[in-house]
Amino acid sequence: MKTFRNIAATLVMVWALGFLWFTVSLPQPAGDEKTDAVIVATGGAGRIAQGLAVLDQGLAPRMLVTGVDPEVTPEEFAAEFEVRPTQMDCCVTLGFMAVDTRGNGTEASSWVEQEQIRSIRLVTTDWHMRRAAREVSRRLPDNVTIVRDAVPSAPSLASLFLEYHKLIASFIAGLFGY
Repeated sequence: MKTFRNIAATLVMVWALGFLWFTVSLPQPAGDEKTDAVIVATGGAGRIAQGLAVLDQGLAPRMLVTGVDPEVTPEEFAAEFEVRPTQMDCCVTLGFMAVDTRGNGTEASSWVEQEQIRSIRLVTTDWHMRRAAREVSRRLPDNVTIVRDAVPSAPSLASLFLEYHKLIASFIAGLFGY
């Protein structure tokens, strides 16, 4: 019984220290490194605006927005985010297949392969970056570089708690090939 308590106490301590690390060291915005493309995972404030800023600054020539609601038209997207028609035509691809973070990884991987991209700037919210980057990188070829460009936020403790457990579940699923 004592061994069980020691193991349980150790697991609780590892979990607590992991959660502390997760909450106090959220990923940060990237620098001015140029990439072949920017990939934006929908779902949080500021993500699409950051992706468009990357395009406008010339840090990437094209962008995939993954996880767009299928009912959103390119015209509606352009109007909502004030994207010029020429920029939509040349540089912005809307991905409608993903419904979750794992789907973002699959959709991003297909687009990267189709477009023969060797480096991407992944844009998502700071609290979501670790899991999103994990899901994207698991599906990309090893020779594709990922630059993490986190959008700063002020997440609630509940959001951090939930995301921490989703990250743990993602690691466990990866161990079993899911």
